[in-house]
Order: sequence, then structure tokens, then C-alpha cells
Amino acid sequence: MNRYSVIEKKNPREIVLLRGNGCIWKRCSYCDYHLDFCRDEEENFRLNSEVLGNVTGVYKKLEVINSGSFTELDKKTLDLIEQICIEKGIETLYFESHYIYKEKSMAAKKYFLERGITLKIKTGVETFDEEFRERYLHKGFGYVGVEEISEFADEICLLFGIKGQTEASMKKDIETGLENFERVCINIMNKNSTPVVPDRKVIKKFTEKIAPYYENNNRVDILMDNLEFGIGTKVQEVFLK
Repeated sequence: MNRYSVIEKKNPREIVLLRGNGCIWKRCSYCDYHLDFCRDEEENFRLNSEVLGNVTGVYKKLEVINSGSFTELDKKTLDLIEQICIEKGIETLYFESHYIYKEKSMAAKKYFLERGITLKIKTGVETFDEEFRERYLHKGFGYVGVEEISEFADEICLLFGIKGQTEASMKKDIETGLENFERVCINIMNKNSTPVVPDRKVIKKFTEKIAPYYENNNRVDILMDNLEFGIGTKVQEVFLK
């Protein structure tokens, strides 16, 4: 599994995929990403130290992701991230966080800002359709609107390519994201071990009708494949035809 990469195009930055003690929620119906975890914190720190050792500070931006939220990383790893940011001149740090960690995310922003580092929080809202998000995707956000989410998150991830989504609903999600957040990352559903499968027709509609309008937007990342940021492992399949 590749755990370090450099994103050269939109919003150039270094990115690392670390390992934590496991997603506390792990009920999302479409996700098996949470399987990348270990309960042994010392072993996690050993691995994470090795991965973080690749960081150079080339773009002064570092994105840290793991199979859950940043709060599920061990303290030694979090301390090392802070140390590396200071040593390598990282000015902007990105963490992923679930909505249930809203307060901790806001506290972390204040903590890093006091150390001269801007912390950006990215959250996987997947859709702003609350019924679809909670009843089908089981995100665990509750019935909260965009205002509550934007109080702690700077960027959002959307998930497209699932049965029930339409051209109109996908466009609405993107526009809502752009109106209320700094950046939008669109992930296309890839085949994995969960019962939720990619819908070929929905993906085709996105590819033909929606993607062309946003592919050159510097605030929008479109990941047709789960490896496009250069991290992870190829265990999934995209349906494009």
C-alpha cells in the first residue's frame, strides 16, 4: 500500500495515509475503508513515523488522512505531525474529521493556529440530501444542515455513482458545496466489499453531463478512481461504461 504522495495539480500539496486505532463510527453503508486500522498504538506510530519521514515541505501544505478521523490517531503520531509541520515549514495542514468530532476539530484549529499553522478540516458529507445521507448511507451526521457542517469544516467530500442519485441532485450537491466551503472533492463510488455497488448509469451521467463543467475548476477535485491522489491500494473497480 502506498501511503505517501505529492499532488501536483489543483491545490498542490503532500498527502499521507496514516493508520489509526479504527473509525469510531464505521457504520457507513458504502465504506470498507475503516478496515485499515490497528489497535497497537506503538505499531501504528512506527508505521506513521516511517510515512511521515517522506514529508519535505515542498509546497508548505500537508494533507493527513486515515481510515476515520484525525482524533483516532495516537498522541505520539499527532505530536510528530506537529513537529514535522514546524521543521518542514508547513503552513497549511489538512485533517479529515467526522461530524461527531466537531468540537474537537474546532479546538484543534485553534491549537495549530497558535503555533502558526492553519488547520483545514475536510469532512465526508457525501451529499446534502439529509434523508439519503442518513437513511441509506448511514453517515451518522444526524439531520443537520449545511450551516452546522460549515461551522467546523472547510472542505467537503461528495460521493457520486450510487443508485437513486440524479443529474439534478449531483449538481445541487456540488453547487451547495462551492457556495459554503472552500473546496469540494468528488469521489466516484468504486466497487468494494460492501453491499452498496456503483451504478453504471449514474456514473455515465456524471461523466458526460456534469464532470465537464467542473474538471477545470481549481476548487473541485474529481476522483474517478480511489488511487488518483497516489495513495491507497487497488482493491476496487470503477464502472465507466
